[in-house]
Amino acid sequence: MEVKIGVQHSPREIVLESEQSAEEVESAVSQALAGKSQLLSLSDEKGRKILVPADRIAYVEIGESSSRRVGFGAL
Repeated sequence: MEVKIGVQHSPREIVLESEQSAEEVESAVSQALAGKSQLLSLSDEKGRKILVPADRIAYVEIGESSSRRVGFGAL
């Protein structure tokens, strides 16, 4: 699952590949934005934790991970 997080006052977005389901990510984002937690906490495929202050979240984009194509071939 690919997750993109836009952070206020930052020109770059945070992009991570997570093994969490879309429902789990959406639940964590909803809890952070509702004020139930101060931080949005997600983990990536390598086991690293990403913490974003809830009051700095500009947007969150949740999408399916896409396989990367390598080489030449017919489309």
